[in-house]
Amino acid sequence: MRSTFNLKDKNKNGETLIYLKAYFKNEGRKFVYSTGETINPNEWDFEYRQPSNLTGRTEKARRQRNIKTQLDRYSNFFSKITDLYTNTGQEITIDSIRNEFDKEFKKVSVGANKFYEAYDAFVLFKKKNKEWSPSTVKRYDNIKAILEEFEKEKKYKLTFNTITNKFYTEFTDYCMNTKGHINNTFSRNVGLFKTFMFWSLKNGYTYKADFIEFKKKPKVVTNQIALKKEDLETLMLKDFESKRLEKVRDVFVFSCVTGLRFGELKLLSKNNISNGVFHLKEEKGSIKKTRDIPLNEIALFILRKYDYKLPLIANQKYNDYIKDVFEECEYTQDVEKTTTKGKEVIRDTMPFYDRISSHTARRTFITMMKRKGKSDKLIAEITGHSDMKTLNQYYQVTDDEVKEAVKDTFNIDIPLRNVK
Repeated sequence: MRSTFNLKDKNKNGETLIYLKAYFKNEGRKFVYSTGETINPNEWDFEYRQPSNLTGRTEKARRQRNIKTQLDRYSNFFSKITDLYTNTGQEITIDSIRNEFDKEFKKVSVGANKFYEAYDAFVLFKKKNKEWSPSTVKRYDNIKAILEEFEKEKKYKLTFNTITNKFYTEFTDYCMNTKGHINNTFSRNVGLFKTFMFWSLKNGYTYKADFIEFKKKPKVVTNQIALKKEDLETLMLKDFESKRLEKVRDVFVFSCVTGLRFGELKLLSKNNISNGVFHLKEEKGSIKKTRDIPLNEIALFILRKYDYKLPLIANQKYNDYIKDVFEECEYTQDVEKTTTKGKEVIRDTMPFYDRISSHTARRTFITMMKRKGKSDKLIAEITGHSDMKTLNQYYQVTDDEVKEAVKDTFNIDIPLRNVK
C-alpha cells in the first residue's frame, strides 16, 4: 500500500497544509492525514509530490529540506505500520491506521494539551538530572507563565503544530509591544524556548522544526551605572536614621568590594572564611571550582559588624530600598537610560537613584578593577566568569575616562611659531 502527499489548496495564494493520502481499496475511500506542515504552492513539486528547490544554502532551501524531512517521517511511518499489520495478520483499516498515527505523532486529544505536558516533562527531566540551578528553574517557570499569558491575550492556541512562523511573529509582538521586553530579554527567552523545542523534537513529542528558524534580536549592551571609589566613601560616611537603610547600604557596599552576586551572599559564613579569604562553592555552575574571594578591610569591617551574618532581605525589597539609600545620599541628578526594542532606541530620563539595583554592585567591582588595570583573567578568578566577553559587558566606560584617554594619547606639543 502506497502513500503520497497532496496540498490542501493547490491554488491558494499563500501557504497551505500538506496532507498524507492513501487509498484503502477494501473500504473504497481515502485515508487523509494532516502533517501540520505548510508550504506555498509555488514552492511545491507537483510531479514528485515534495517541496521543490531542495538544494542550495539559502534559508528558503534549508526550510524546504526541513519540510521534506518531516514528510519523510510520515511516509516512512505509513509504510512501517502497514507492513507490521500485514506481517502480523491484523486488519488494516483507516480507523486503525489513524489511531496509530495519532499515537506516533502525539496529536492533541480533547481536554489535553501535549504541548504543556511535554513542557512539564522537560522541566521534570532537567530537575531530576540535576542539570539546572535554581535560577534556571525560575527562568523556565517564567517562560511557561509568559506562554500561558500569550495564549489568553492573543487567543492563540499553543500546540506543537501551531509553533510556526506565525507564532513567532505573534509572540514577538506580544513580548516586545505588550510586555515591553527589550532585545536582550526577548532573545534570552527565545533561546530558552528553543532549548525546550529541541528536546521535544529529540524525544518524539513533535516532528515540526519551524522553530529552528526563530531568530534572536541583536543583543545590545545597554548603558549602565557603575560607581567610583568616591561614591562608596560617600555611602559609608552617611549616617542613616533608618536602621533598615543602614543594613541595605552595608550589604550593597560589601557586594561592591567583593564582586559577589546577590544570591551568593547567603552562602557566606565564618566556616568558609580563612585568612581573610571567602571560599565560595557556588550553586550556579556546580561543576566549577571553588572561588577564593579576598576580603579587604571594608569587607571585613562590615562582616564583623554583623558577626559574619549579613542582614539579607528578599531581592525585590532590597532593590526598592537601595534606591532609597541613594536618594538619601542625594544622588538625585537626572541620567539617561537607553534600551532597544527591535531597531527602536528608547531614551528615558530618570533620577540617578532609580538606576541602582543589586546588580550595580557587581558591575561596580568589575569596573573599578578594570580601571586599575587588573587583567580580565584575574578579575574572572574572583567573579567566576568563564566567558571574557560577558565579563567585559559589565565594564562601564565613563565620559571622563574617554576624555582622559584621548588627552593622554594625543598630548602633542603645539608649535607656537605657527600660531598667528
